[in-house]
Amino acid sequence: MEKLKIVFIGAGNLATQVALAFHRQEQFVCQVYSRTEESAKSLATLCNAESTTDLSAIIDDADLYIYAIKDAALSEIIPQIKTRNGLHVHTAGSLPITSFKEYQDNYGVFYPFQTFSKQRPVDFIRIPILIEANTEANTLILENIGKNLSQQVIRCSSKQRKSVHLSGVFACNFTNHMYAIAAKILTDANMPFEVLQALIDETSAKTHQLAPLDAQTGPAIRYDRNIIDKHLEALKDMPNECNLYEAISKNIYEYGKPNS
Repeated sequence: MEKLKIVFIGAGNLATQVALAFHRQEQFVCQVYSRTEESAKSLATLCNAESTTDLSAIIDDADLYIYAIKDAALSEIIPQIKTRNGLHVHTAGSLPITSFKEYQDNYGVFYPFQTFSKQRPVDFIRIPILIEANTEANTLILENIGKNLSQQVIRCSSKQRKSVHLSGVFACNFTNHMYAIAAKILTDANMPFEVLQALIDETSAKTHQLAPLDAQTGPAIRYDRNIIDKHLEALKDMPNECNLYEAISKNIYEYGKPNS
């Protein structure tokens, strides 16, 4: 792939990992913008790029502008980018491609479907990258860019991407919150979180061979009130978690019913 000149607008978790992935591919990450000087400089240093906190200072001759910022900020930032050169893409799961329509001639979405943290490196080769663009030519550009990072580059409409993002909230964000609740229960019992690691790993591994519904075990799927009530009693001093346990147990049971 021809070397690209890339600007990152944002320097958070996703921006950091995507920028580093391009940098490892020897693409030219030339500039990083962030509202905070520390964040902009930190990522720019890792990529040998320049940093800025001034939107008006963003260069106007890049090939690719990647907007990796919070959804709420995207609608504010897009109108402030004055250059109409290059291909402009956002990385949001739930925002439509039309966010750019009034402001750019060439635009799209480049959405790596993964959870990112600045401090934890990821292997992009297995990460699905969902793409969408306003023209077929721009779609092909994003496909080419994506295939240099990942084996899974998927054309995806804004409506489909919104559903994928929603599924990720359940599969990742909500699941991680359950880990946090489990960690508190174990801490209160003076037990280490590590006791759960093998169980977590096996539960995740099952999804590679079984449909989630087929892999479901535990008292809720058979609605074993004897065990459920004992667990609810144990949660009596955690009313929010108690209600959550009851609601999820009922939902698991309903999903498990034939023809549900």
